[in-house]
Amino acid sequence: MSSLAWTLARRFRRSKHKNRFVNFISASSTTGIALGCAALIVLLSVMNGFQKALEEQLLSLVPHVEFQAVRDGLRDWRAIVETAESHPQVIAAAPVTIVNSMLQQGRTFKGVSARAIDTELEPKVSGLTQYTSKSDWARFEANPDGILLGYGLAADLGLHVGDRVTLLVPRVESGRQSLQAPRRVHLELVGTFRLGGELDYQQAYIHLERGQQAMGLSSEANGVRLLLRDVYQAPIVASQVASELREFAYVSDWTRTEGHLYRDIQLVRSVMYLVLVLVLAVASFNIVSTLVMVVQEKRSAIAILKTMGADDSVILRSFVLQGTMNGVLGIVIGGVSGVLLAWQLPTIFVWLEATFGFSLLPADIYFVSAIPTQIQLIDVVLVLSVALLTSVLATLYPAWKAARINPARALSGE
Repeated sequence: MSSLAWTLARRFRRSKHKNRFVNFISASSTTGIALGCAALIVLLSVMNGFQKALEEQLLSLVPHVEFQAVRDGLRDWRAIVETAESHPQVIAAAPVTIVNSMLQQGRTFKGVSARAIDTELEPKVSGLTQYTSKSDWARFEANPDGILLGYGLAADLGLHVGDRVTLLVPRVESGRQSLQAPRRVHLELVGTFRLGGELDYQQAYIHLERGQQAMGLSSEANGVRLLLRDVYQAPIVASQVASELREFAYVSDWTRTEGHLYRDIQLVRSVMYLVLVLVLAVASFNIVSTLVMVVQEKRSAIAILKTMGADDSVILRSFVLQGTMNGVLGIVIGGVSGVLLAWQLPTIFVWLEATFGFSLLPADIYFVSAIPTQIQLIDVVLVLSVALLTSVLATLYPAWKAARINPARALSGE
């Protein structure tokens, strides 16, 4: 009986319908499912790409957890590093001094967040060396008066390696900004880093000793930065390490500074899952329409089959299989095209931007400057499974109607 249902399904599907509208609806149902699957695979891959860029690129420069002195500098940053590194989730810790200042080049001023770092310890907690050439990093290590600028910041100011720049640092006394003239710190540009996002236009790096002088600190650093094994444990780890510190410090983690990006990505992903069900449900309605019209067109053939001994279950299965074949064809086409498009999407957008001279994600606004994608098998399987499920469910009502046809009435033309 199963082979008979399969044979009937193939013959019903291959036979040319008298009504051309039935053929059109049948083709549109397959096309709709294919487009829905392809679009959703691409969209989910883009969301995965943004999350990966957040985790692996942005958070390689943005501190996972950071402790800042309440006033002046930390009394003993080495003790904080030792305490932090004893936590199982902490890979490494390093000192830092945050110098919020103005960068002056001639008559041009730019706001910049300069991070004063220890060149030996910083590579253990950040990916700065990954975005800086070896020659630039070597010059930075060798020159205590050197400064590393973001690529976009240096380009906006028209700076080149070897140029002299000035940091204007406001004076702070007893926790309040002083009305005195800002400190001027004269530095030499020794290189640039290029992350490919907004940090290239906002951030700079100087040596820890120069940061102490610029801020007028009585100690070497005013902060400690941590690198974690699991970035999503940052709030918990920050609280646990802070409870063991022997001095007061402000506690911050990336979920406070960049958490809105992660929440936005998760919100869009959730909306995509909802859209997944709705789009595929709408596409599957065409299968219902197709099969209802086929049932009406094949009433006589169904009646003859029943008089020859075919029971209701055979008729029902044949129409379920016929509608499912339309869905499976759309699923295969949509799945393959969606994966291929998601794989090549970054290249396509690079070509479009170069050809038409526009920037989809300006680097000075977004944390990435190119569309990232990451194809995950679980998303592909989820999309195709939901498409298959909706396709099968869409066949049940028309198949049930076909199985309920009365042979005598159908053959008499009623």
